[in-house]
Amino acid sequence: MTDSELIEMYGMMALALDQIEHCREFAAIIPEVRSNLVFARTSAKTREDVLAIDGRITVVGGMPHASGKPVFGASSHMARLIIEYRKYDPTVRAGIDFANNPHFAQWLLQYCKQNDWAFSVIDRRNEPDEIKEAEGASMPWKVKEAIRAAGNRPPKIFYETGAIGKEPVSVLVGRDPREVVDQICTIAKIYHDRR
Repeated sequence: MTDSELIEMYGMMALALDQIEHCREFAAIIPEVRSNLVFARTSAKTREDVLAIDGRITVVGGMPHASGKPVFGASSHMARLIIEYRKYDPTVRAGIDFANNPHFAQWLLQYCKQNDWAFSVIDRRNEPDEIKEAEGASMPWKVKEAIRAAGNRPPKIFYETGAIGKEPVSVLVGRDPREVVDQICTIAKIYHDRR
């Protein structure tokens, strides 16, 4: 990785984190497993190529708060998701996960339609047993299923229903962490104001 790419990545993550830590409404959609914000190198192949928040994003005093600093290799789940997603859309380098429920998912579907964003739902109950049981096999299935469910168009947002021992979460992807955070904070604020 070049020094300029490294500087750009850390700089964008710092600006995105500052924005999300000032977005009170985002705290309401942080899941029990907490959120993570990830940013992949242009040539990312493994989780070590993906910058993420060490310890994830939690809630402190009613506000989103990064538990640690951005570190390469700090995420497993979201890092693997972004790497897999990039096989279908290499312009995507960043993503964030957030809490969901059926009511919010319905609202998100309408929001995505208004913004001409692809949206899809993955039903974890449909995951084949042989994939559930194989270590690391779920992510390729989930990403492929999210794209299939969006009419073979890589979705901007996808919602994963819960399964036994799995919390229902959503993922929003974008070109960089500033875009992703700007969009998720806008969603959180509009959704909060409509309730």
